[in-house]
Amino acid sequence: MLSNIENGKSAVRSAALEQERSITGYLIDQIRTRFRNQVSLLAVCPNSETVTRAALEASKEANAPILFAATLNQVDTDGGYTGWTPQDLVAFVSDYSEKIGLKSPVVPCLDHGGPWLKDSHTRDGLSLEDTMDEVKKSLEACIDAGYDLLHIDPTVDRTIPGDDPIPIELVAERTIDLIVHSEYYRKAKNLPVIAYEVGTEEVHGGLANMSSFETFLKLLDNGLKNAGAEEAWPCFVVGKVGTDLHTTYFEPEMARNLTKRTIPYEALIKGHYSDYVDNPEDYPLSGMGGANVGPEFTEEEFIALMDLIRLEKKIGKDSGLFESLEAAVINSNRWQKWLQKDEMDSDFQDLKPERKEWLMRTCSRYIWTHPDVVSARKQLYKNLEGHRDADAFVVWSIKQSIMKYYHKFNLINFNERLFS
Repeated sequence: MLSNIENGKSAVRSAALEQERSITGYLIDQIRTRFRNQVSLLAVCPNSETVTRAALEASKEANAPILFAATLNQVDTDGGYTGWTPQDLVAFVSDYSEKIGLKSPVVPCLDHGGPWLKDSHTRDGLSLEDTMDEVKKSLEACIDAGYDLLHIDPTVDRTIPGDDPIPIELVAERTIDLIVHSEYYRKAKNLPVIAYEVGTEEVHGGLANMSSFETFLKLLDNGLKNAGAEEAWPCFVVGKVGTDLHTTYFEPEMARNLTKRTIPYEALIKGHYSDYVDNPEDYPLSGMGGANVGPEFTEEEFIALMDLIRLEKKIGKDSGLFESLEAAVINSNRWQKWLQKDEMDSDFQDLKPERKEWLMRTCSRYIWTHPDVVSARKQLYKNLEGHRDADAFVVWSIKQSIMKYYHKFNLINFNERLFS
């Protein structure tokens, strides 16, 4: 299990285990008390092996914790688009941490665990009962693998017609159901304490205004107490703080207002859609407990590879990587998920060049493990031998982007500062 991968090397992890706390719960408690809400944790989506390695190396350089927020599309019992099961992700992180001598706490987390939030559940038209059963199996796999934080997010309901939001009472009811199931399973197997994250930044979740937000917290509080699971109270509540798929400005005042409402519950706000955010330094200044960053890092991986392809052409060689990437993206059909309303009837090649480029950058995360892409990438790296350490360059490019958040979130030397 991941709680053992550092073999006592992490003082943070040791302190948490001594208090019988989850690692995330312990960190949040320290941020609330010792750091007075002036530090924001960084959660990286492990959307490729390269991104995951870069994040672990950044964690070592920053001397600070690293959280991995894996969606069910990325990592699940079927391998997801990374090819990793939860056990595989934990094993990879464990091995690479040992390889580089990482002593910071590494925290595996589930991101968006809820009905119809795995693309295949929607594609296959699963019923509520079936998708809930599948989500519970995934939660169990995450717990078995040693995940420390589970994001419970039942804010999508495919049985509700149109764009009507799911009733907030139903969101609370299903959140409680999934938390209680997870706790029952964890305790039955005598596994370590885990932490929970609830809510969503999406409007369809019904948490877009303060009234609904507060109603949800009250319903969740009462429901967990009635179920005898009050010790599983979440340490993170996801807040709508201005950023989404197409906006990059973080709203500090909005974040402060949400933080005021969660502090009495001993929880902090977590932001999603923090990719390429304009003002990351405002996260800790606003009391944000943490933020997820995902597509930005896979885009940086794509951009670095395009740089290498240009270098490859200068020396008169061609691995065919760009063509392999484009074909794999198109054939995956996942690009259709990101089409705008006026593009719905368009073929990929009929789209404007800037839109095709955006879709390539965004959707590359889905096809890094495609055999043709893997083969062409290996050829690219081979073609550049003697001209560039291609793998080191790609990892470095991603790492620089990650380090930006470590600095802006006030996380540098967090491990030492915690015990100084």
